[in-house]
Amino acid sequence: MLHHAKEQLGDQLTVDWKYFSLEQVNSQHGPDWKLWEQPESYPSRARLAWKGAIAARQQGEQAFDRFNLALLTARHANGKELTEPATIMDAAKQAGLDMDRFKQDFEQATLAPVGRDFEEGREEYGVFGTPTIVFQDGHAGYMRLRPLPPEDQLLDVWQQVKSVINGRPSIQEIKRPVPPAK
Repeated sequence: MLHHAKEQLGDQLTVDWKYFSLEQVNSQHGPDWKLWEQPESYPSRARLAWKGAIAARQQGEQAFDRFNLALLTARHANGKELTEPATIMDAAKQAGLDMDRFKQDFEQATLAPVGRDFEEGREEYGVFGTPTIVFQDGHAGYMRLRPLPPEDQLLDVWQQVKSVINGRPSIQEIKRPVPPAK
């Protein structure tokens, strides 16, 4: 939805993607344990995706945006696993990245930016999950859509979400119950 809104609104909408670790939020390791400080061998579900995003960002924000969209599509539309190196490399190819540079930057990437963004999100905005949208005025909101609205309704849904988060800060939570499948 955000990609569609950005296409429609152009420069009226600036998107600054940040990293946020649900593994850190849900960790049972205690408050001093930090996922981004763990060795490469630590089995993180998102490590490869983050390293890919960090490497893509080395080629500029437009390259990152293309990679991010390809990776989100691979995961959420095509059911690909982010723990598979092929998923990350395919997203980089689809994004048109310089693959030699991408592979080099991917190998050298550390998760330090994940730690910085995670701490900022928690301390500044109280982020607890993804996706959380933070607007320029500091209002933030978590949103989950299932299923994605039809394409001709995406911009309208975006505007409604923005209106609720920015214009109604007293609304702290709206959660719709989902009946069990029969």
